[in-house]
Amino acid sequence: MSEELDKQQKTRVNKLQKRLRREAGRAIEDFNMIEDGDKVMVCLSGGKDSFAMLDILMNLQKSAPISFEIVAVNLDQKQPGFPEHVLPEYLTEIGIPFHIVERDTYSVVKEVIPEGKTTCSLCSRLRRGTLYGFAEEIGANKIALGHHRDDILETFFLNMFYGGKLKSMPPKLVSDDGKNMVIRPLAYAREKDIAAYAELREFPIIPCNLCGSQDGLQRQVIKEMLQDWDKNHPGRIETMFRSLRHVVPSHLVDTELFDFKGLQRGYAHGIVENEDDGQPAQKMPEMIDILSL
Repeated sequence: MSEELDKQQKTRVNKLQKRLRREAGRAIEDFNMIEDGDKVMVCLSGGKDSFAMLDILMNLQKSAPISFEIVAVNLDQKQPGFPEHVLPEYLTEIGIPFHIVERDTYSVVKEVIPEGKTTCSLCSRLRRGTLYGFAEEIGANKIALGHHRDDILETFFLNMFYGGKLKSMPPKLVSDDGKNMVIRPLAYAREKDIAAYAELREFPIIPCNLCGSQDGLQRQVIKEMLQDWDKNHPGRIETMFRSLRHVVPSHLVDTELFDFKGLQRGYAHGIVENEDDGQPAQKMPEMIDILSL
């Protein structure tokens, strides 16, 4: 019986790995995330997403038609009870180059943020600044984060409901100062697939005691809303995610994105042609990729 269960588990692992590999490979290709000669700094938090990302990237590295380097980096934020031995032992075991960066951001967050208030915003800024700086130190030209499709959708609704903006979390971006490029190879992957894969692979998950345990987070409210939709309306999540890739600016209300004032009757779609070349003076695509904004 145990052999049969073991065989079933291996089959599930292989199936999930193939799916995650396929989705990561497609995201990398669609957004040109990784190129020949890149040095990719994989940010490993100790959570399921970053463990799965590292595992899939290492797997892709073996068969990729290009050559790229991977180095794992963990930011030890000095949270009380953080098991400092877990990640070094695991990374040594799988034979991947790694660095443990020690920064006591935990004390900073606790000192600045009043008791009972959410710490995510400040914590993420401190973490991001530290990782960006360290990437420069080690010569990494790409920074890989483990955000997935559900994170992208959650961010979209967070910005719409609470920020009044129609934007999401891009699979690829350049930092404000232009020095760092961030990529999210799991942008097409579903969180439930990642969770199942992490459980089957038995990654040594380290829970976050700083932000993950807070109650009343806006992101948690959005997550529960999406989970409810996914349960009661199968396929809705997939449709919503596809919509992020098919945006029609002329059917929204952003005057900076589309020249509504310049529309005139007598022209196709109301767009006046350029007298010089006969092409529309307003060269706006019918569909743009909002994830690249």
